[in-house]
Amino acid sequence: MPINSDRDIVLARQEGRAMATRLKFSVGNATLIATAISELARNIVSYAGRGEIVMSVARNSNRTGIIIVASDSGPGISDLTLALRDGFSTSGSLGIGLPGVRRLMDEFNIDSQPGHGTIVTVTKWKL
Repeated sequence: MPINSDRDIVLARQEGRAMATRLKFSVGNATLIATAISELARNIVSYAGRGEIVMSVARNSNRTGIIIVASDSGPGISDLTLALRDGFSTSGSLGIGLPGVRRLMDEFNIDSQPGHGTIVTVTKWKL
């Protein structure tokens, strides 16, 4: 789903929660998934202006999960180590976005190239 505005952030969050509910995630984990999507979408709007979030079902031999890929063609992140540190912010926010998403989800991967954008891939597995 395209992410271009605050409205898109809300829609992505709602779709993530709905997907988690359909997959029978607990209410608590559905909330964690929705929160992670909201943070990732907010970063897209705040730093890149536009991008997309793709949500898909993950299945392996004994569990089900949700994979969320947030991508943009924005300015990228020049220092990933710093960006993943609690309290760091270039926008004056509380700096809990990416570090918070990393804590909320079971798997976290980020690829960012200055001048070429950012791709964050996260997965939450159903217990």
